[in-house]
Amino acid sequence: MDDDIERFEEERELELYREYRDVLPMFAYVIETERRFYLANSVELSRTDDGWLQVDLADAWVWDMFRPARFVSTVRVLTRRDVNVEELRRDESHIPDPADA
Repeated sequence: MDDDIERFEEERELELYREYRDVLPMFAYVIETERRFYLANSVELSRTDDGWLQVDLADAWVWDMFRPARFVSTVRVLTRRDVNVEELRRDESHIPDPADA
Protein backbone atom coordinates (compact mmCIF):
# COMPACT_ATOMS: atom_id res chain seq x y z
CA MET A 1 0.00 0.00 0.00
CA ASP A 2 2.81 2.44 0.91
CA ASP A 3 4.54 1.62 -2.38
CA ASP A 4 1.33 2.43 -4.29
CA ILE A 5 1.03 5.81 -2.58
CA GLU A 6 4.67 6.61 -3.21
CA ARG A 7 4.38 5.59 -6.86
CA PHE A 8 1.23 7.72 -7.26
CA GLU A 9 3.00 10.77 -5.77
CA GLU A 10 6.03 10.26 -8.00
CA GLU A 11 3.79 10.03 -11.09
CA ARG A 12 1.91 13.21 -10.10
CA GLU A 13 5.21 15.04 -9.54
CA LEU A 14 6.45 13.98 -12.97
CA GLU A 15 3.17 15.09 -14.59
CA LEU A 16 3.45 18.43 -12.81
CA TYR A 17 7.04 18.92 -13.97
CA ARG A 18 6.00 18.21 -17.56
CA GLU A 19 3.19 20.76 -17.28
CA TYR A 20 5.64 23.28 -15.80
CA ARG A 21 8.07 22.71 -18.65
CA ASP A 22 5.28 23.21 -21.20
CA VAL A 23 3.87 26.41 -19.67
CA LEU A 24 7.19 28.06 -18.73
CA PRO A 25 7.54 29.97 -22.04
CA MET A 26 4.20 31.70 -21.34
CA PHE A 27 5.55 33.54 -18.29
CA ALA A 28 8.00 36.34 -17.52
CA TYR A 29 8.84 35.62 -13.86
CA VAL A 30 9.63 32.74 -11.53
CA ILE A 31 8.63 33.46 -7.91
CA GLU A 32 9.57 31.30 -4.95
CA THR A 33 8.13 31.76 -1.47
CA GLU A 34 8.53 29.57 1.61
CA ARG A 35 5.31 27.74 0.75
CA ARG A 36 4.88 27.83 -3.01
CA PHE A 37 6.55 28.16 -6.39
CA TYR A 38 4.87 30.35 -9.04
CA LEU A 39 5.23 31.47 -12.60
CA ALA A 40 3.69 34.87 -13.39
CA ASN A 41 3.59 37.69 -15.90
CA SER A 42 3.30 40.47 -13.32
CA VAL A 43 4.89 40.75 -9.87
CA GLU A 44 4.58 43.57 -7.35
CA LEU A 45 6.33 43.57 -3.98
CA SER A 46 5.48 45.93 -1.13
CA ARG A 47 5.96 46.16 2.64
CA THR A 48 3.02 46.64 4.95
CA ASP A 49 3.21 49.02 7.90
CA ASP A 50 3.43 46.09 10.30
CA GLY A 51 6.44 44.50 8.57
CA TRP A 52 4.86 41.93 6.27
CA LEU A 53 6.01 41.54 2.69
CA GLN A 54 3.09 41.53 0.27
CA VAL A 55 3.58 39.80 -3.07
CA ASP A 56 0.90 40.39 -5.72
CA LEU A 57 1.00 38.23 -8.83
CA ALA A 58 -1.15 38.43 -11.94
CA ASP A 59 -1.62 35.87 -14.69
CA ALA A 60 0.04 33.11 -12.67
CA TRP A 61 0.62 29.36 -12.55
CA VAL A 62 1.09 27.57 -9.21
CA TRP A 63 3.36 24.57 -8.61
CA ASP A 64 1.04 22.38 -6.52
CA MET A 65 0.33 18.78 -7.46
CA PHE A 66 -2.84 18.61 -5.34
CA ARG A 67 -4.43 21.72 -6.84
CA PRO A 68 -7.01 20.96 -9.55
CA ALA A 69 -6.57 24.34 -11.31
CA ARG A 70 -3.02 25.68 -11.39
CA PHE A 71 -3.70 28.72 -13.60
CA VAL A 72 -4.92 31.67 -11.52
CA SER A 73 -5.63 35.27 -12.49
CA THR A 74 -4.35 36.86 -9.26
CA VAL A 75 -2.43 35.73 -6.19
CA ARG A 76 -1.64 37.65 -3.00
CA VAL A 77 0.99 36.28 -0.64
CA LEU A 78 1.76 37.78 2.76
CA THR A 79 4.99 36.62 4.34
CA ARG A 80 7.73 37.60 6.74
CA ARG A 81 10.23 35.35 4.98
CA ASP A 82 12.36 35.70 1.89
CA VAL A 83 10.81 35.81 -1.56
CA ASN A 84 12.89 35.07 -4.64
CA VAL A 85 11.84 36.70 -7.93
CA GLU A 86 13.67 35.91 -11.15
CA GLU A 87 12.92 37.40 -14.54
CA LEU A 88 13.02 34.82 -17.31
CA ARG A 89 14.73 35.46 -20.59
CA ARG A 90 12.59 34.52 -23.55
CA ASP A 91 15.48 32.49 -24.98
CA GLU A 92 15.88 30.52 -21.75
CA SER A 93 17.64 27.31 -22.74
CA HIS A 94 17.84 25.80 -19.26
CA ILE A 95 14.57 24.99 -17.53
CA PRO A 96 15.04 25.15 -13.74
CA ASP A 97 13.44 22.34 -11.76
CA PRO A 98 11.49 23.74 -8.78
CA ALA A 99 11.79 20.38 -7.05
CA ASP A 100 15.50 21.18 -6.62
CA ALA A 101 14.70 24.41 -4.74
